Formats: sequence, structure tokens, C-alpha cells
Amino acid sequence: MAELMGPLRSVLYIPAANARALDKARGLAVDGLIFDLEDAVAPDAKAGARDILAQALGSGFGSRVTMVRINGFDTQWAAGDLAALAAVRPEAVLLPKVNGAADVEALDRLLAQHGLAETRIWAMMETCTGVMNAAAIARAPRMAGFILGTNDLAREIGCATGGDRMAMMVALQTCLLAARAAGIACVDGVYNAFRDEEGLRAECEQGRSLGMDGKTLIHPAQVAVANAVFAPTVEALDLARRQIVAYEAALAAGQGVAVLDGRIVENLHIVTARATLAKAEAIAALERT
Repeated sequence: MAELMGPLRSVLYIPAANARALDKARGLAVDGLIFDLEDAVAPDAKAGARDILAQALGSGFGSRVTMVRINGFDTQWAAGDLAALAAVRPEAVLLPKVNGAADVEALDRLLAQHGLAETRIWAMMETCTGVMNAAAIARAPRMAGFILGTNDLAREIGCATGGDRMAMMVALQTCLLAARAAGIACVDGVYNAFRDEEGLRAECEQGRSLGMDGKTLIHPAQVAVANAVFAPTVEALDLARRQIVAYEAALAAGQGVAVLDGRIVENLHIVTARATLAKAEAIAALERT
């Protein structure tokens, strides 16, 4: 589950060709980083970006969740990306435009050939075919999580981005359900208007309500909002603690359920309460590093 790899409230894309941005990322209060060799790097800069990224990864990025988005298998650059990554042994590889489990299985074999036995796989869920195959993709080898590519997905569907996102809600929920069934993470897509804090907050709140682990971001200015929205609130933490106390008291009295604030508290509520507290502890631990 996402909690096992650390918080994922904010996951920021960083162009792999931008050495200054890579260095600056170490000082950002972000939970995760996607080092992008794909869309953020021009074709004639791909080779140089690999070298820049390899040098940056050698210095480490603390306890944040990190992954490298390689170029797709349908391009001329994927093989070179994987060869360059073999020496630096990244935590995870993010595969773009995943259409089915076979894509992940192919990457699994290539990682093994490069001696990357511990490297996990994340899938960009950004095609209609991929969404339709989400359950199988989520259970493919090495899978750690989904990153929703809502811009590409909207283009394929033919719907608009932004707004209430109802036009792509089936796709969002299908990916989320598949991720939860397989016990992997699911991180929401980007919000394009990075200066629109109100719009970003609204979309983060929607993603949180749906059950997303966090939000992918395109600019450091978006980090604070995502971190705030996807963190447990003071009220949620207080309720979680009181639920646990009430339930344990009920068990000690030989009862199977408790009543708190006029509501039933059962074991399922305690599972959620403990997860809420664990998330807060993981966030605190990350912020101390």
C-alpha cells in the first residue's frame, strides 16, 4: 500500500535535463519526485538528460518516493533510458502510456536483464485501453502504483480538463478501484493552471474525496496546497484517537462496538483511524529528514 512507501500527498514532475531544477528539488517539501525523461525533454536533449539525471541520482534525494519516467517502448529512446539507469539503480521506473499488463511484463523483463532486481514499476494510466485493463495492470509484476495522466486521457476521451471532471470520472474511479483491489498506490493527475491556487485546491479536495493518495504537480508553487489537502486534518486526527480509545474501552467491557458522538464505531472504523494516524506519523517523519 501507499503508506508502506511513504506519503504521496505531493508528487512533482522534474525535467531530467534541468540540473538546476534537480538540485533545487532536494530542498522542496515534496513527498515524491518524478524525474522525467519523456515529455519534459526535447528529442535532441534526451541523451544529455540521461547523463544529468544519473549524476543527480548518485547524490540521493533523501527519503522521498522517487521514480524515473522513461520514454515509451514505441520510441527510439526507451532502450537508451534503461541502459543509462542500470548503473544508478533507481527506486522505480514510471512507464508511460501503459495499455495492458503485457507492457509492464515487458518492462519487468528488461529491468531484470539490466540487473535491476529491486526497481519497482509505476504505470502512467493515460489511455482508454489502459483504463479498461486497469485491474490486470495493477496486478502485473513489480507494480507499485498508478500515476493518472489526465491530460492525455482527456485528449483520448475527447473531453475537457479542469472543471468538475465528471466527463472522466468513470476513468478516475476505475483506476482507483483497480489500485485499491491490488493494494497499490494511486496518484491523481496534474492541474495545469499552476498559478490558480483556488482551482488547484478544489481539484485536490475532489481527489482526496475520491480516495486518491495525492496529486501529481507541475510546479513547486503547487506543493503547499497538495500537502495541506492530502494530510489528515487536526479534526480527523482527534476523531481517530477518540475512536480508538472508545473502541478499546468497549472491547474491554465485552462489547463488539462502541458509540462515540452518537455514532457507531466498529472495527472497520478503527482500521481507518489507525491508517490516518500512521499517515500523520509518516508525514512527520518525512518532514524531519
